[in-house]
Amino acid sequence: MISPIEYINKPADLVESQRLFHGRGHAYPGLEHVNIDWIAPAIIVTLYSEVERDWLEAVCNELQVLLPECENLQVQYRCRPRAPFELMFGDEVNQLIAVENGLKYTISLGRAQNTGLFLDIANGRSWVKENSEGKNVLNLFSYTCGFSVAAIAGGAQRVVNIDMAKGALSTGRDNHRLNGHDMTRVIFQGIDIFKSWSRIKKYGPYDLLISDPPSFQKGSVDIQRDYYKIMSRIPQLVKPGGMLMMCLNSPNLDDDFLKQQMAEHCPDCQLVGKVENPEVFKEAQQGKGLKVYLYQYL
Repeated sequence: MISPIEYINKPADLVESQRLFHGRGHAYPGLEHVNIDWIAPAIIVTLYSEVERDWLEAVCNELQVLLPECENLQVQYRCRPRAPFELMFGDEVNQLIAVENGLKYTISLGRAQNTGLFLDIANGRSWVKENSEGKNVLNLFSYTCGFSVAAIAGGAQRVVNIDMAKGALSTGRDNHRLNGHDMTRVIFQGIDIFKSWSRIKKYGPYDLLISDPPSFQKGSVDIQRDYYKIMSRIPQLVKPGGMLMMCLNSPNLDDDFLKQQMAEHCPDCQLVGKVENPEVFKEAQQGKGLKVYLYQYL
């Protein structure tokens, strides 16, 4: 099996957390099952299918040569139940602090399938940081509140975080504290978005709405079926002239799905831009990766 190492350039900035290799974009034949991330001082190799042990050990050795600054190397087996981690090098580490654009985020290893920060939407967090000054921000499907951290760092007046997962919101509180933020400017609501519109509306109207839903969560979200429910509520939530960041993660739904849904269910929203993914997130087929579009409610 070929190695991903030949496609990796050593990062110029070893402080910044980043993806080193993105095989899941299917742009590297034979390596579709491999992602590699750098979260200083650790390397995380994520496998979506089983591999030969000799190959894995060889790749891990090559990574240590490429990045001698690495103090910890772990493999996450997303192909196995509960997505367990295996320590390949260094001391056991269950938590890291990711640094991105001058901000800090808590990363948990071995507790859940996802570690706490999605690196593909780093440019989206940067955009939010640059466009939040003085704004009242609604962060739907907030997870561990990465957008919220970016918004407060960018001078947002207030951020309202909505997510059913109260454990994720607790990590979100930790992330804000980690960055020394004024917690009186941040609200956390562990509620079902689709059943709590009056509670969400209570803190509005909003200058900026961020929607970054999961593609599918059994019993709660099927974004192909449900996204219109959010779009149709925009006039009740967002001030005229307000901005929206609408995200779509599903590889089975392309850009046109998002644009058509917005045109149908909130025709008073005008498409004004797109946030591109970091260059490393190369996709063999357009529309398969993360889609992030910017709208203005007129």
